[in-house]
Amino acid sequence: MKTAIVYYSAHHGNTRLLLDAIARSFEVDLIDVTEDKARDLSGYERVGLASGIYYGGFAKQLIDFAAAKLPQGMPVFFIYTHGASKGDFLKGIRAVTAAKDCPELGEYRCQGFDTFGPFKLVGGIAKGHPTEEEVEGAVAFYRSL
Repeated sequence: MKTAIVYYSAHHGNTRLLLDAIARSFEVDLIDVTEDKARDLSGYERVGLASGIYYGGFAKQLIDFAAAKLPQGMPVFFIYTHGASKGDFLKGIRAVTAAKDCPELGEYRCQGFDTFGPFKLVGGIAKGHPTEEEVEGAVAFYRSL
């Protein structure tokens, strides 16, 4: 199944670590929204949307890309890393996918090292994440789709 994973992974590269592991095991196109803002997604059979969590949700750059480029009715899945353990992290991106009637295939999430704002003062949170087990979990999630 022809798959693209569109992502935004800045600061510590937590989300990119998961995606690189998936790309080593499966044939997927990884699309960085900071480098490829004009990519046409219509030739794919499904699209992954992946991001670190910024201000409680997916990166604005990824949400804007999905709003502009995600085809109507495209099956989607979500992959994300987060420092804080609680929150409705998918709210913003789901508003986009719901408006485009995109069926959800699933989601994978795990903690990621975070030094944003006050967390920097204490050396960050979720140190050592994603772990090797969490990276393997992302690969297993993708395999299950």
